[in-house]
Amino acid sequence: MSITRARFAELLGFAPPEIGLISSSEEHVEDYVVEHLRLRIGEEDVRGILAKPRGATGRLPAILYGHSHGGGYAIGARELLDGREYLVGPLGPVFARAGYVTLCIDMPIFGERATVSENFAAKALLWHGKSLFGQMLSDHAAALTYLESRDDVDPTRIGAFGLSMGCVLSYWLAALDDRIAAVAHLCCFADFRTMIELGAHDGHGIYLTVPGLLREADGGTIAALIAPRPQLICVGEADHLSPPLAVERAWAELVPAYAGAPGKLEKVSEPGIGHQETLRMREAVLAFFGAWLG
Repeated sequence: MSITRARFAELLGFAPPEIGLISSSEEHVEDYVVEHLRLRIGEEDVRGILAKPRGATGRLPAILYGHSHGGGYAIGARELLDGREYLVGPLGPVFARAGYVTLCIDMPIFGERATVSENFAAKALLWHGKSLFGQMLSDHAAALTYLESRDDVDPTRIGAFGLSMGCVLSYWLAALDDRIAAVAHLCCFADFRTMIELGAHDGHGIYLTVPGLLREADGGTIAALIAPRPQLICVGEADHLSPPLAVERAWAELVPAYAGAPGKLEKVSEPGIGHQETLRMREAVLAFFGAWLG
């Protein structure tokens, strides 16, 4: 099974809208800076939160951060600064101290955009043959356009990162968009056909349902579109949302795509760990971005 990038985009209804900066205000916090952004994405005003090193000059490497779901509809982009219970700690400050400019926006139905329920938004789009996740990915690509346009960002050194919903946002966007130079994703890489077979799909929200996708592609073949760009995959072997068999099958489909790119595909698999980040995963992510984004 394989799919072209163009066909994948078509199934998603992937159509990144125009983006522009409405306003920005800076907050100096300890040894890093937070920018509170108002972005115009298509016809909507969207909150963005950006963390960056204090006092840095020139063009820096950057990370597009996809926030997670976890039922935290009110949180959205605040995850970058506040963290979540399944993260070791907030990553915005960590990435800033490591020298990265990191941006996260509220996805539709999250944060300041939590004006309707997930079911309300997803069902309306599904009736039109579209998906909520396609809309999320389109907005995420728009955020990437803004990030690469900044004077303090090196557009050739932009990575993507996320856990859970953010994991899928990150590696699916990297599959669609070569502007992502390297991607590290945690706790949601799996073969969706196997997840359905095992009943694990029901633990995920309806936002992720893409009509007709599994006739043509799955987790491994989507991730294969990223090759030969560097990719780090972190999983917990006791994660009921991404069962080991589903991870194993997706990994088997992905590995051949990197046959000509030794060292660019990595996996961290943690025994006894569920749907959460670990210190080992965090260390691997920082080392990975350090190696590929500088």
